[in-house]
Amino acid sequence: MSTTSDVTAVPPGSPPGEPPSAADPDLARHLTCLGDDALVLAQRLCQWITRAPTIDEDLALSNIALDLIGHARTLLSRAGRLDGTGRGEDDLAYSRSEREFTNALLTELPNGDFAMTVARQLAYTHYAVLHYEALTHCADPGLAAFGVRAAKEVAFHRLHADRWTVTLGRGTPESTRRMQRALERVWPYTGELFEENDVLRRLAASGTVPSPAALHDTWLARVTEVVTEAGLAVPAPSWSATGGRSGLHTEEFGPLIAELQSVRRQFPGGTW
Repeated sequence: MSTTSDVTAVPPGSPPGEPPSAADPDLARHLTCLGDDALVLAQRLCQWITRAPTIDEDLALSNIALDLIGHARTLLSRAGRLDGTGRGEDDLAYSRSEREFTNALLTELPNGDFAMTVARQLAYTHYAVLHYEALTHCADPGLAAFGVRAAKEVAFHRLHADRWTVTLGRGTPESTRRMQRALERVWPYTGELFEENDVLRRLAASGTVPSPAALHDTWLARVTEVVTEAGLAVPAPSWSATGGRSGLHTEEFGPLIAELQSVRRQFPGGTW
């Protein structure tokens, strides 16, 4: 999972300049959720490599995935230190079962056509920017510094999604139809991003990390602005998907994780 963009994750010890982390199961759980979001979405975007509509998009989606892998490395390596198990980022990425992943269901949705991927990116990137910006104000200097870096990177991902949403929405009748259909498909999965469980309530009450629940209204206002500019309608789903944070996933998740872990499973302990 190594990337040149990551400069803070140095398992199994703490990064330079960061004191050793005391065990904190709640924070470990939360950081694992965020890391799983980034890792799983990166794996989905990697499936576009050599299949994107244009060469430029092939490169763009690859680079977005690379940024997300960098985020996953930092978050998962910190989670491994905080949960007391001493696991590193690779252990968490490659050695857990499907039920042990805690990513939001939105991030594992199949790519579908290009409009579907754009709709998923629109929803996720607007949420991620808000969440990482809020993280910059937390008391933990390591997490605050990560929030600064991650927010800047995801802001470019958000710009990419915004532009494509407008381009497809104001394109041909077919692209408009597909983009609206993609929004309708994605929207029931957005609510889970802002769910607040007991772990998050304790973390927010202690001031350790912000609660995502408080970000929903701002998120909705911002995505509504983009969707409206694209000449599309913001969906109003009659149901909301949940369960990913508890390890309950879609049927498409198993093959995705099998693909992610295939080399590690085939050559356990292998090094290159």
